[in-house]
Amino acid sequence: MLAAEETYKALELSSGWFMENAWLIALIPAVAFALIIAFGKKMPFKGAEFGLVSIGASLVIATGAGIQWMQRTDSADHGGEAAQGAFNGIRGALRAAEGAEVKPFIDPVVSQWVWWQNSGLEFGIGSHIDGLSILLLWLVAFISFLVQIFSLDYVRGDRRYTHFFAALTLFSSGMLVMVMASNMVQLILGWEIMGLCSFMLIGHWWEDAYNSHSALKAFFTVRVGDVGLLIGTAILFFGSNQWAIDNLGTNGFDIRAIQAWALSGDGSSWTLLMASVTLFIAAIGKSGQFPFHTWLPDAMAGPTPVSSLLHSSTMVVAGVFLVARIYPVFWEGFNIGNGGLSFIAIIGGITIVIAALLAFVQDDIKKVLAYSTVSQLGYMMLGLGTGAWLPAVFHVFTHAFFKCCLFLAAGSISHSGSHHSFDMKKDMGGLRKFMPITFGAWCVSTLALTGVIPFAGFWSKDEIIDNVGDAGYTFLFWVGLFGAALTAMYMTRATYLTFFGDPRGAAAGIHHDAEHGYATEHRETLVTAATIDRELVTAGAAPKSLGAAAAHGDDHGDHGDHGDHGDHGD
Repeated sequence: MLAAEETYKALELSSGWFMENAWLIALIPAVAFALIIAFGKKMPFKGAEFGLVSIGASLVIATGAGIQWMQRTDSADHGGEAAQGAFNGIRGALRAAEGAEVKPFIDPVVSQWVWWQNSGLEFGIGSHIDGLSILLLWLVAFISFLVQIFSLDYVRGDRRYTHFFAALTLFSSGMLVMVMASNMVQLILGWEIMGLCSFMLIGHWWEDAYNSHSALKAFFTVRVGDVGLLIGTAILFFGSNQWAIDNLGTNGFDIRAIQAWALSGDGSSWTLLMASVTLFIAAIGKSGQFPFHTWLPDAMAGPTPVSSLLHSSTMVVAGVFLVARIYPVFWEGFNIGNGGLSFIAIIGGITIVIAALLAFVQDDIKKVLAYSTVSQLGYMMLGLGTGAWLPAVFHVFTHAFFKCCLFLAAGSISHSGSHHSFDMKKDMGGLRKFMPITFGAWCVSTLALTGVIPFAGFWSKDEIIDNVGDAGYTFLFWVGLFGAALTAMYMTRATYLTFFGDPRGAAAGIHHDAEHGYATEHRETLVTAATIDRELVTAGAAPKSLGAAAAHGDDHGDHGDHGDHGDHGD
């Protein structure tokens, strides 16, 4: 293995204001959360303006940082060979380890302050800006901004409207904190903020037993995986701390030091293996991989904007980001560079097929998309487990856009076309004539998801499958192709049931109101001593009081998303 000082040729490049102050991207939404809690109910838009403006400001700063980072890389490409040695980056390190030619490495822009100290050990907080963090920062800010706009009307009239925007804003802030983390302590902070906010958002309508149970299931399942994150971080700290102090003047929590130590050859192979296994257990829980995938479909109990944000660019992507960020640990721990069949690749391959098959038997349109997310996360893990780091990260980027669009389209269908039901067989059909814009958005996103050229999903998914085959994983190559075929089939089924054929149930103006939109066998409806008024309403109108006496009161009566709660738990 090459020595640390010989691995890269780093260029001394100027950094801009946006990169040096990228920590504001996470801080502004965090401040907005406090303002929403303190003053939200007194504001004209009940606090939603704080969330929307803060995420918009974060998007502007993230965009500026992205532009400056691209200028920085352009300067590096034309900057010659001069500079000092460095040991940061991932792709360059792995190429160097394989004996390949390495281009000059672009040093990250790090702004860090001492958060607290303990027995001489300093814990920092700040921002670590490189290509991976720039991509995720912009992606999270952009998708969060779109979801905030969508939520303005979707949850209008909700009795917990202010608290919804508070939790949604803090949720985005937690992901941003994690993405820009330069050390494992800050990464864990952002990781746990997301876990708490997801619990609040999934159980937003907690009066309904199904929603409450779904939130608890998600919380406890992910917490099991989080034990692996804590143990893995402890293993890395005690394994790399002395090396980091001696060679880099930092400690074993620093992510750059962990990367350097993992590739230096000085770390114990047993230590790296144990750290890789425990950390990947955390990634399995957060990203809904087999066998911890069961919480993700039940997370559909939350409002549709939550489903869109959670399944596209935030919580479920956190596990993939963890593996990508400290990839050298997994590279060495699972012996990926020598063609070993890694734990990551095995779990990714199993998840691709199982989730796709489960999507076939779902009647709930949001659960189809949920299992689709699980399957696509399997592709990302498959790429990371076979050395296809760049294609896997690329798929994170492309997947966020078309999956966000699909969930928002599903919300639009429920809100306007199926009397707030998500049941494709019972309450949809023939909607393409009445919702042509939603139909067009759905079709474009579906084509991207299924990997049809020239849509975005083709380029990222094809790169993963191609890299898996080139690396010699023939069986996993065919698993990837089979999963792609299954994706096309279950999305064709969902598209036909929703938009083609004859209108059924609520789509045809027939409202049965017998149960909330999720199937009866999956539902436990809240019942009170009072008689619950179940009115039949005309197609497209919001239910006036369905379940309101038991769960919400009259605040939800004229709110379209009450149907999400009252009719189906969205």
